[in-house]
Amino acid sequence: MTDGKIVRYEEIVPFARGDLVETRLMVGRGTDPSAPFTTGTTVFPAGSAAPLHSHNCAEQVTILSGTAEAMVGGEVVQLGPLDTSFVPADVPHYFRNTGAGQLTILWIYGARDVTRTFVETGETVAHMSPRDQV
Repeated sequence: MTDGKIVRYEEIVPFARGDLVETRLMVGRGTDPSAPFTTGTTVFPAGSAAPLHSHNCAEQVTILSGTAEAMVGGEVVQLGPLDTSFVPADVPHYFRNTGAGQLTILWIYGARDVTRTFVETGETVAHMSPRDQV
């Protein structure tokens, strides 16, 4: 058990997801053995996207900066800063940067052990594993 933790964003080593997309794990199984959830950020350059996928747990995504098109459970919407989505486990979704600049999202998963299943291929991979690419 820990007494808490302070995370300095600039000290987090980014995880390259392909297509210049970068993810940073802030709190989760890789940073704190007592954390019951997983959270971090992903930065998408203009025109990039996370492909249609689902997770084994619930996810909240908040747009920190930029604009996005999101599809959650078949509904496509436009999102801007501080707009937030809730995605239940196993619900297909994607986020696409629709702006001229970067899109930064904050994500929170309701589990320590997170998987991503790509809808197009049916492949399931561990979150932030080498095969977890955009």
